[in-house]
Amino acid sequence: MRMILTAIMVAAVSLPAYAINRYDTRSFTCEQVQSIVKREGAAILRYPSARGTGTILYDRYVATGLQCEYNKHPVYRTVPTRDNASCAVKSCRSGGDPGN
Repeated sequence: MRMILTAIMVAAVSLPAYAINRYDTRSFTCEQVQSIVKREGAAILRYPSARGTGTILYDRYVATGLQCEYNKHPVYRTVPTRDNASCAVKSCRSGGDPGN
């Protein structure tokens, strides 16, 4: 039993960690943000609330529906970037029309 637990612990430590990168959209152009999401498949994008409250918003954005969880599909949303207040990127959402 001890040997099995040791083997599980060694396997868990040796597996690669698949961390998702985080980006502040205000530091990039719209084209750069879209390129990052396309290249990485998924990324966390952070940006200030449009309400001017100083709140920082964030969400996970994806290149295709393959990065969405079961029963979710990609929909276009917009984030502010250095050069575009409404840069189009995809985010996974439940319900609605999965046509995007």
